[in-house]
Amino acid sequence: MKAIEVDFPFEQLDAIADIESKRKETNRPIYHIHKWWARRLGSVFRAIVLGVTLDEDKDIWAEYYKTHDFENTKILDPFMGSGTTIGECAKLGIKPIGCDTNPISTFMVSQALTRIDKSALLDTFYNIEFDVKDKIQSYYKTIDPVSQETCNVLYYFWVKMFTTPNGETIPLFKRYVFSKSVYPQKHPQAQIICPSCWTVNTGVYNALRFKCHQCHKTFNPQKGTVTDQVVISRTGKRYKIKEQIQKSGTLPNHRLYAIMALDSNGKRTYLTPTDFDHQLFAKAQQDFQTQDLLIPTLKLNYGYSTKPAMGYGYLYWHQFFNERQLLCLSILLKRLLQIPDPNIKEHFLCLFSSVLSFNNGFCMFKGENTGAVRNSFYHSILNFEKTPLENCIWGNKIGSGTFASFFKSKLLNAQEYLDAPFEIRAESQNRKPSQKAFCNAKLDIQVVNSYNEFAKNPKKALILNGNSAQLPLPDQSVDAIVTDPPYFDVFHYSQLSDFFYAWLQPALKDSLPYFNKENCSDPGEVQDEEPTKFAHQLTQVFLEGYRVLKDNGLMVFSFHHVRFDAWLAIYQAIVEAQFLIVASYPVKSEATVNKPRITSKEMTSIDAILVCKKNRQPKLDHHSPTEIWAQADNKYKQYCNRFANIGRVLSKGDKYVILTSQILVQASLANLDTSQVLELLEKVQDFDFSQPEPVKQKKSHLIEKKPPKPDKKQIRLPF
Repeated sequence: MKAIEVDFPFEQLDAIADIESKRKETNRPIYHIHKWWARRLGSVFRAIVLGVTLDEDKDIWAEYYKTHDFENTKILDPFMGSGTTIGECAKLGIKPIGCDTNPISTFMVSQALTRIDKSALLDTFYNIEFDVKDKIQSYYKTIDPVSQETCNVLYYFWVKMFTTPNGETIPLFKRYVFSKSVYPQKHPQAQIICPSCWTVNTGVYNALRFKCHQCHKTFNPQKGTVTDQVVISRTGKRYKIKEQIQKSGTLPNHRLYAIMALDSNGKRTYLTPTDFDHQLFAKAQQDFQTQDLLIPTLKLNYGYSTKPAMGYGYLYWHQFFNERQLLCLSILLKRLLQIPDPNIKEHFLCLFSSVLSFNNGFCMFKGENTGAVRNSFYHSILNFEKTPLENCIWGNKIGSGTFASFFKSKLLNAQEYLDAPFEIRAESQNRKPSQKAFCNAKLDIQVVNSYNEFAKNPKKALILNGNSAQLPLPDQSVDAIVTDPPYFDVFHYSQLSDFFYAWLQPALKDSLPYFNKENCSDPGEVQDEEPTKFAHQLTQVFLEGYRVLKDNGLMVFSFHHVRFDAWLAIYQAIVEAQFLIVASYPVKSEATVNKPRITSKEMTSIDAILVCKKNRQPKLDHHSPTEIWAQADNKYKQYCNRFANIGRVLSKGDKYVILTSQILVQASLANLDTSQVLELLEKVQDFDFSQPEPVKQKKSHLIEKKPPKPDKKQIRLPF
């Protein structure tokens, strides 16, 4: 028996997981060199990996900050994603195996683990900078109205223009306050565009009445021309935006209405665009037409994640970029392809791809006093952006989401983490990191794609691209499986990752075989809106996991969902693959500030960790639904109490995840069929999660708890 079958220290993990979730790219940089969806927390997965490796007599938390080298252990992640399992295994000396159908996943994980000499990286960057920086930045200039000198542009502010059947052109402004602080009560100053003369004004973010300092028109800055998906004309007539765009058969035009630049003193300033700015963009459009460029030609793959954009006429990935962006991205890409060293070239191509999501027409402005650019995948679907923000692709001395800034924050930070991988410690009271714990060996592991090479040599990671239902692995060759399956119904990663694939495929198809297919979609991907199809696809992967897993090994994975049919599909896949759920634990999920979570009726910040082993037990005596419910409810209350003791307030969604996962454990131990489980899951749907929280006990210092000072008056007993 392994330690995770006995218990799991989710209380102790809660604080450090919370810290990591807020700054994941800083605390686990190797998983953030490129965009991916639903990255799981490295701190949680480190504990899981320890739990499936340590014997039952070991305490997972007591071993958490120790240095380990489980060199004879192999762990598989069949849904590799961003590579969290792979990295955490490598830090513990485990030989990891990762597989994913998605080429972007395979590429980014391979790059995350590839060690590149830092001096070679810097030399290459400086050579690229020398060759293309000035050329790219020449398209991002404006005139400082004070000094009358050219200065660098940080961001261009655009608005989509809607044309009515009568020929009236309307800018799609929800409001005319286009820039304000993310802390507006502390910093009330805001930028306001005049709807009459299009002059940029400075005012107060919540003003209801404002007078333009240029044309003196008075208007309400909070009331624009758009309400939801409807635009209102000057006469008050309402038009559905999507409907009218579909009738026109063309994408909407854009108008440049504001600029944020660095003035001659290097300070940010907002400017009203002039003829210089419009002519510079026209020059970029002309150069785009006359130069030989590398432009993606891939079509969007229709599905849940792409249909919002396709409904507005975006059918090709290159349509997400304006001509200046396509021109400058092509200039940069052509230079990267000239890098002679293939490993360094792939590393910079990964960086280039990461930059794409912050430099396209679906980005928007987040506001002052924060990272300015909200990337195009903020919503996890491709929402039609009415007021897109154009970033400077190369970048300036300040700014975010650029090639230069990402080189430092992503590539260099990842290499530094490989040299000195650390864990974070937390103080239990304020959840702020007190220090880094350098308890891991140097991450020096080589990526291979052959099992023979992987098995015969130490310090190897086997990274595969393909269907995890057909793994090139021998029977009973892995000690454990640790993974995070796809979300079940809505977020189709393959549809979204085509955004990157469209650019990378022409550049990598000759060197990486898995970039030779049409797009990122794969017949074997476990992603479907139909529960029965999802369960069937997941079952095939679990069955293959059963084959390659040693008889005494565990399969552990994280899951959460608000739909009971998703949980039923998970249960069905586990049972049909001949696994048994022996335990489940609630843990802190990734950041709860994600857009889908904020808009959820019951925001969830908890994942269930399901612990499974091969089902070799005889069928148990029949347990009544009442008995199973009582057992699950008892464990549910225990876990809620444990969270209450550390001050964690659980939402209804969190409680739903905890109770539902315990239902699955007890049902599995009793060998219930899916119809019986369905009745129990339907009962959970009707459960009153609004009942009062358990009475909180005195908060204990679970993290780095100091022993109490001995009481001099205390009498010590001899036993």
